Amino acid sequence: MNLAILTCEEVRAAERMAVESGISLWALMRKAGQACADVLHAEFPEGRVIVLAGPGNNGGDAYVAARRLRDLGRNVWVFDLAPRAERSGEGMKALAELPGPRQPLEDLRLQAGDIVLDGLFGAGLSRPLEGEAAWAVEQVNAAGVKVVAIDVPSGVNGDVGAVAGPAMRADVTVTFCCKKPAHVLHPAAALCGDVVPAEIGFGQFVAEIGGGRLCENGPGLWAHALNWPGAGAYKHRRGQLAVVSGGIANTGAARLAAQAGLRSGAGLVTLYCPPGALAVAAASVTAVMVSSFADAESLETQTDRAGAVVIGPAAGVGPQTRANVEALLRAGRRCVLDADAISVFGDDAKSLAVLTVEGGMVRENDGLPKGAFVVMTPHAGEFERLRPGLLATSPSRITAAVNTAAMTGCVVLLKGPDTVIAAPDGRAVVNAHATPFLATAGSGDVLAGIIGGLMAQGLDAFDAACAGAWMHGDAGLRAGPGMTAEDLDGALREAIRALYAARR
Repeated sequence: MNLAILTCEEVRAAERMAVESGISLWALMRKAGQACADVLHAEFPEGRVIVLAGPGNNGGDAYVAARRLRDLGRNVWVFDLAPRAERSGEGMKALAELPGPRQPLEDLRLQAGDIVLDGLFGAGLSRPLEGEAAWAVEQVNAAGVKVVAIDVPSGVNGDVGAVAGPAMRADVTVTFCCKKPAHVLHPAAALCGDVVPAEIGFGQFVAEIGGGRLCENGPGLWAHALNWPGAGAYKHRRGQLAVVSGGIANTGAARLAAQAGLRSGAGLVTLYCPPGALAVAAASVTAVMVSSFADAESLETQTDRAGAVVIGPAAGVGPQTRANVEALLRAGRRCVLDADAISVFGDDAKSLAVLTVEGGMVRENDGLPKGAFVVMTPHAGEFERLRPGLLATSPSRITAAVNTAAMTGCVVLLKGPDTVIAAPDGRAVVNAHATPFLATAGSGDVLAGIIGGLMAQGLDAFDAACAGAWMHGDAGLRAGPGMTAEDLDGALREAIRALYAARR
């Protein structure tokens, strides 16, 4: 599966490379239209097919699909938004080869059981729908019929997740060779339904154009980096993870993170508590070890052998948490900053950037690997506190996360239904492999623990964040409706077992 995500302009560049290699634009349109027809026929083999054709190349694809569907014996009605509009040469050829009548869009009348093929507007649309197109979209949405969209649902801009104005709600979207940002960013992604990338002739150029800068998350990106234990493995070689707990009434979040770190493969996990919380924590864990620390200096000293440190879950938004984070980062500890460990910086992301520079210098002087050594995992509210207004003013969540990763030197995992993982070097991954049932207390603490456990085993920060997000999402999908954060532990075991079984 091609995990690359290309912008609309990058897709056009890939198409140009295909043409330069000898593939005609007409061949691309013909394959695109036929792919849409075949997917529709396979998904919805019964019912009248209503083809909505716009004035651009999306309309040309729709004409090709209409002919293919008629050849398959389907009852096809074609409604044209702009019957007299000038079209590209390929669009004119598709129209000329379409037998049978066409009707103006204003005559559209839907019946129960219809299947709509949406070819009104494609991914390059940059303005809200209006006039007859907006009316037609509203009619289709209100009718509740099945919809297959060509490239993106009409009204959706392929480059962003935001949706301005009316937009088609599709059950299936057929796109070409790879996904676009709108297929994975919400709310646009929710309008796309199941997205089917169809190879039409320029897939071989996708990697060259995309350069790995933006991808959809999946094992193909990071499975090679997972460290499975060999015959000579023992716990000290599998990595040590430290998890920092809050006070006596706030140990649960850190315990969830610690158990997740152990489950994800760390050989030793230690829960570090303020002295007053030690008894409560010790009575609540088994395989996880427990220790206390008096202050930031003590925490820094005790974690010197840890391959990674998770700090933030229910740690408290106060000066002690800030001091603990600063001490760990200045010492060059590989850290997962979650929740309160992010909020203690308020809107002072520059201080966080200074700390990562200082810690990076320590790591370099100690002969440790260069590159990002910190992952921070904010949800939208925590991100807003750290970088006020950036989400609202950025073209997309991807842009905001990449900007913040570059500015702070951290890997940024911006949580949400379309979780974005961004590296300081500009790479970004969108994780769509998850379930809304993960929106439950403690779920984020489990995610932080998974990432910390993977980092403790030696994965670099970006790979650990990508793998952790996918494993967390997979565990949520396995746990299903009614899950709580505690249910993720057993489901995570099954997710990891499946990855192990597929390793060859």
